[in-house]
Amino acid sequence: MTVARRQHFFLADRGHGLPYSKGLAASSLMVTGLSPARSYAVANKVEEELRSQPAGDLSSSYIRKVTLEVLDREAGRKYVEAYLKWESVVELDGPLIILLGGATGVGKSTIATQLATRLGITRVVSTDAVREVLRSAFTAQMFPTLYSSSFEADNALRQPIPNSGDRLIIGFREQAAAVAVGAQALIDRAVAEGTDMILEGAHLVPGFLQSVDSEEAVIVSLVITVDDEQLHRDHFHCRSREARPKDRYLKSFDKIRRIQRYMVSSALMREVPTIEHCDDVDATLSRIIDHVLTKALNTVEEGTRAGSEEAADPAAEPLSLGGRREDIAHESIL
Repeated sequence: MTVARRQHFFLADRGHGLPYSKGLAASSLMVTGLSPARSYAVANKVEEELRSQPAGDLSSSYIRKVTLEVLDREAGRKYVEAYLKWESVVELDGPLIILLGGATGVGKSTIATQLATRLGITRVVSTDAVREVLRSAFTAQMFPTLYSSSFEADNALRQPIPNSGDRLIIGFREQAAAVAVGAQALIDRAVAEGTDMILEGAHLVPGFLQSVDSEEAVIVSLVITVDDEQLHRDHFHCRSREARPKDRYLKSFDKIRRIQRYMVSSALMREVPTIEHCDDVDATLSRIIDHVLTKALNTVEEGTRAGSEEAADPAAEPLSLGGRREDIAHESIL
């Protein structure tokens, strides 16, 4: 019995002679918003087309051409445009930092984890972890709202509030303001280290961070919502299979919805986009990735224009583009 040998393709214009990898190709396609299954299916089609060519070395430009053609045919022009955006984004020298805010139970943790996988980001941090660190520094007597859930912060308020004030929102704001200090430190550290990061949590209220703009990084702020109340309730029923009991959340469901309305209002006031999560994670991720790529591409274009202006000035130093992500781009289709 004769076993057919697997046909390998090597990149002729890569000094290392690296072979084409369907797995890495599928990973690179996920940045377009395609699900892992569809990305792998497209990568498989690309491999089939490459196999129709004589065995040997192929140029990376040819593999890119085939990839875009197959992506257009199998998924559509929208995903081709997203792929082209990502190719431009990888020229950015600074880190990509994504801030995902939203009320309890909207699916932030699930979205953050899967978004990290698709974008190749290894650092995902929850603001609940930041709150835990702050608890080690402040006692419950010193900072009582830190020791309650976001939707129960009203019970921890000590100071008197105006009759017209919303005790829940005031308590939540006090907790969010404290956690924002730690969140800001994480962002500053990621920028200084040049490390991509996703930060998610109910405490990421638009307007509470000192600055979400940086010339040294692409920082994208989003608020995740679940507009359908029944769907939002269903999320907590799913949590019944986890360690956290659903009854506690459902008992405070009206409070959680009020916090969501407050966060949406804050987002609208500060022009922070809101992304509705309709329980289709792939669709939600696709919208988020599209927004992230658009924001990052705008940053790249602004940097390119600034670089052109500096180049026209003999005394100015040229803007540094390329570098850390450029190598990733070169290997993404291997």
